[in-house]
Amino acid sequence: MMPGNIANAAPTGVMPFSLCTQFTALREYVGQQSSYHDGTVQRSQLAQTSRRTYRLAMRLAGTTANTKASATLAAIYNFYIGQNGGLTPFLFYDPFDVAVGQEPGSNYDSTGNNTQGRVTAVFRGNWAQVTDICRTNVPALLLVEVA
Repeated sequence: MMPGNIANAAPTGVMPFSLCTQFTALREYVGQQSSYHDGTVQRSQLAQTSRRTYRLAMRLAGTTANTKASATLAAIYNFYIGQNGGLTPFLFYDPFDVAVGQEPGSNYDSTGNNTQGRVTAVFRGNWAQVTDICRTNVPALLLVEVA
């Protein structure tokens, strides 16, 4: 490898389908903006394509009030820890990024071989749970697409 070249991320696992459905997609176009003293603004686009990020779609039960939601919260936490506290890249399948005419979620492949809807991602943000009346949120946790 030549100096200055960055190797592609090497994912080590596939997020389980039951966890993939807990996230919603966001698109971000990275840009730069400079404001000058005379009030003019200069804007430039830093990337040709958007970066996909994913956020938890709903708050989950943190107690035994809802066993399924508690199990989902525990599964997300265990997967997060299994990915070296979010530092190790993994494969994530966007259940809504399917071919035309296909059912949402039909693109999932536990082996990671299917490329339709497959995203190499890492966790961003620290694990910090916020719990109120029977619900838990992990507001700082995002999945971010990496090349």
